[in-house]
Amino acid sequence: MKIISRVLALLVMALFAGCAAQTGGGSAMAPSAGKALSITTPATLSNVSSPLQVCMATNGYTVEPAKNGVNPGKGHHHLIIDESIPADLSKPVAKDENHIHMGDGSKCKTINLTKGQHTITALFAQGNHVPYNPPVSDAVTVVVVHVN
Repeated sequence: MKIISRVLALLVMALFAGCAAQTGGGSAMAPSAGKALSITTPATLSNVSSPLQVCMATNGYTVEPAKNGVNPGKGHHHLIIDESIPADLSKPVAKDENHIHMGDGSKCKTINLTKGQHTITALFAQGNHVPYNPPVSDAVTVVVVHVN
């Protein structure tokens, strides 16, 4: 029930953001002014095929490889699939099929998802994989209609 409430809350926020920007949210445009992290692709509430490419843009933060260490205002992306942001932001992000590390400093990642609805959350973290607190994140919900 808690997950359903969070997904619904994310959907409502995404709808409001899309209406305000008049682009449908999650478009391939520059990140929203003042928003520290934006998922630029895919668009929220879109029908997609898997595998799909997820791309992020930052505003006020610099993306760099994890091997560069912990540097103020810098870090790398993580993708969290169908799960919430970790409750304890003082610990490194888990690494498993639902927590994808992009420690190479990339801004896009191709992922495989099963058919159905999925929530993809981008979470920005320092070189040691510990997220910023408060979290620097964005989320989109997509529906996978075709799996290649």
